[in-house]
Amino acid sequence: MPSPAVALLLLALATTAYASTGLKKRVADWPDAYDEHFRKYAKHYFGPGLDWRWFKAQAIAESGLNPKAKNKSGASGIMQILPSTYKEIQKKNPHMQDMDSPRWNIAAGIYYDRTLYNRWKSPPPGDERLFFAFGSYNAGYARIKETLERLDPPIAYWEQVEPHLPGQTRHYVRRIRRLMEKH
Repeated sequence: MPSPAVALLLLALATTAYASTGLKKRVADWPDAYDEHFRKYAKHYFGPGLDWRWFKAQAIAESGLNPKAKNKSGASGIMQILPSTYKEIQKKNPHMQDMDSPRWNIAAGIYYDRTLYNRWKSPPPGDERLFFAFGSYNAGYARIKETLERLDPPIAYWEQVEPHLPGQTRHYVRRIRRLMEKH
């Protein structure tokens, strides 16, 4: 067992290392540079009753709020939208300009969330439906729906479906939920 002085030094080093990694456990720990867009478009597409921070948490899970983020499948921006998805969204929202603009990327991502949210009729309203929308955003609506249909529950709760989904999707929705636990 190390001496009290060594133990104290190790604790100080571990605390400094943890703090320097920039681990941010809550939505509130992240920069607020794009909060006005999350607030505006969450209210526009979901109304004032849903906490806009859900979509910021989603963007953190998607890109770490990096507007220049790109993934290997071609998705880009804060909300990691595929160009083909953005074009579909733009057909119904011609005012949305450049998908590389943080404003329009966030607007399109939240619009797409609303589209997915509306497709889910079986989960109870509120957070459960939102979890299904987030899962669909990550894995695709068809994949989540097929999983749900295989299980055939009378009332669908995310926890019933989650174990049957790819690990990436489970991790994605869990991360969003953890970020929101103590927003």
